Amino acid sequence: MRLNTLAPRPGSKHRIKRLGCGESSGHGKTSGKGHKGQKARAGGTVRHGFEGGQMPIYRRLPKKGFSNVDFAIRYAIINVGDLSEAFEDGIEINEIVLREAGLVKGRWDGVKILGNGELTKKFTVNVNKVSESAREKIEKAGGSIASPGSK
Repeated sequence: MRLNTLAPRPGSKHRIKRLGCGESSGHGKTSGKGHKGQKARAGGTVRHGFEGGQMPIYRRLPKKGFSNVDFAIRYAIINVGDLSEAFEDGIEINEIVLREAGLVKGRWDGVKILGNGELTKKFTVNVNKVSESAREKIEKAGGSIASPGSK
């Protein structure tokens, strides 16, 4: 193999469309843009969904349905395995302690503990929600759940 014999794979390269190279080239004169008009100008495009001033379809059709996304309660999710790695034995875990440890960041409506991972330490958990598997693992390790709304 020599450098002068190297070539790209067939079909991987395509010749560029050379505009404005005479009328016989097929891309001369107006260079494929037609005659005048907005789309013939430099930077001339119509925005997505624009229908020439006619009332667009997204405004003509009635709005139906309801989305609960604005009213939904969003919980920060923490696994029991993360608790076991981050905290000492016998500590009380609440949202403030979790934020100080860096396990909860950002704006949330509450904290939910899930049962993924192994738990070997004893904790008192005081958060908004605890899953059934997390509840079993916490109580099996000798800990307790002291939250009023844990479901």
